[in-house]
Amino acid sequence: MSRRKELCMTGRRAGALALALLLAAAGGAWASSWSEVTRPTPGPARAIGSYTAGCIAGAVPLPADGTGYEVVRMSRRRYFGHPDNVAFVERLGRRAAAAGLQPFYVGDMAQPRGGPLPYGHDSHQIGLDVDIWLNLDPKPRLPPAAREDPVLPSMVRPDGKAIDLRHFGARQVTLLRLAATDPAVNRLFVNWTIKKALCDGVGGAGRGDRSWLHRVRPWYGHEGHFHVRLNCPASSPDCVAQKPIPPGLGCDATLAWWARQPIPHPPPPGTVPPRREPRLPQQCYALLQQK
Repeated sequence: MSRRKELCMTGRRAGALALALLLAAAGGAWASSWSEVTRPTPGPARAIGSYTAGCIAGAVPLPADGTGYEVVRMSRRRYFGHPDNVAFVERLGRRAAAAGLQPFYVGDMAQPRGGPLPYGHDSHQIGLDVDIWLNLDPKPRLPPAAREDPVLPSMVRPDGKAIDLRHFGARQVTLLRLAATDPAVNRLFVNWTIKKALCDGVGGAGRGDRSWLHRVRPWYGHEGHFHVRLNCPASSPDCVAQKPIPPGLGCDATLAWWARQPIPHPPPPGTVPPRREPRLPQQCYALLQQK
């Protein structure tokens, strides 16, 4: 495939994503039905379907507190995931603590049975995605009920054109490197300015083995957090894997394309039609009704 054609395809995909982000607030009853479920199903864990159209059986909750991390916004009930995801967060917390980092905040994972979310994400449906916030400032340990409105500074300048060096530096680079080098990780999504900063070597990102940058992908939003996506587990044959990442570190013309794109802004309330219900695997509808 020619570089020009690859850039055009990247542009079309990014444009489609921008539209999806603008529609993210317009959920439907089909999404609410998933968010109203309070318990996962029993039995072995199985990720079913794709990251953007699926569900999870046998999900487990991430403990609210652990070495190196704290879960925030627990009232959303999005702290469930495949056991591989829980193990990843706990592993990352231990590695981050060993590296001398302050505890990081864990945001959305998945609902008790996965499925579409009424707002905030098109993915996070099969228990293999997790949002990790980049605020690594010293902060007091708080009880879960006091973490509904945590301090979550943006790593990006207000003009959206570069990182904010007051908030993003060596500590954030260390956390991203630790996450991206975990063998369970398929890819990380970050704001394009963060990807560019990593490519430019900010915070020590240019030292040593840089192969981990291959897994770090630019995406809309993600100014204050990064989104981790894990590989489909071998024990989940109905999990649909994402296409492989193109070769290289991603510090090329595909990254420069992002710098030329306008920052998407949500349209005025009442001007966006509701999202269409995704076509989920048939197993998911049975799982939703399971007692």
